Amino acid sequence: MQYRLEGGSLPAVIINLNPGETMISEAGGRTWSRGAVDSTVTTLGGAGKALGRMLMGESLFMNLYTAQEPAEIAFSSSFPGRIVARELGPGQSIICQKHAFLCATYGVELSMFFQKKLGAGFFGGEGFIMQKLGGTGTAFLEIDGSAVEYELAAGQRMVVDTGNLAMCDATCALDIQSVKGVKNALFGGEGLFNTVVTGPGRIILQTMPASGVAAALAPFINTGSN
Repeated sequence: MQYRLEGGSLPAVIINLNPGETMISEAGGRTWSRGAVDSTVTTLGGAGKALGRMLMGESLFMNLYTAQEPAEIAFSSSFPGRIVARELGPGQSIICQKHAFLCATYGVELSMFFQKKLGAGFFGGEGFIMQKLGGTGTAFLEIDGSAVEYELAAGQRMVVDTGNLAMCDATCALDIQSVKGVKNALFGGEGLFNTVVTGPGRIILQTMPASGVAAALAPFINTGSN
């Protein structure tokens, strides 16, 4: 399997498959394909994992795309930003925001990740449930806006505004800290809580979360009410 990224700020990943190679995505994920590609709908892991994906905001079913001959298949981002490829080996896993998963080679496993601390779940900006990717293979993730990567050493911390954490290694710890001081909390313009990520591990921050764009546009959208 070889791939390339096209499209600038509205990206697509274009993948060249050898006969017998398979890609997985949520239902309806394929944008186009060229050559003989067999499509199969599956729960991929049974009803329990299918329900878990639905709770993460993904589709109940997954599609398997298997090349019957040398073929090309493409998957497009649903929001302006970047597509990031991440190689996963045995024993490795990553934690992502909901809706981050775009597609992956067969062998990558998608499951739910529950925040260990309720505070992190309710106030972390992406909800109590996040995505966990494990297994082996290449996963492609959607990042809102630009992606900025850091490698955190053991014990090193990064304080991140709500919604800007796109991905982190499962070796990182996530927590929530309230903004100190009433004046800072009420007039600082950065909300009441910050997400704190502690290494070791790699993190990817996104510069333009979809939730932030929606909040910025909300005052200009006519809802029809007086």
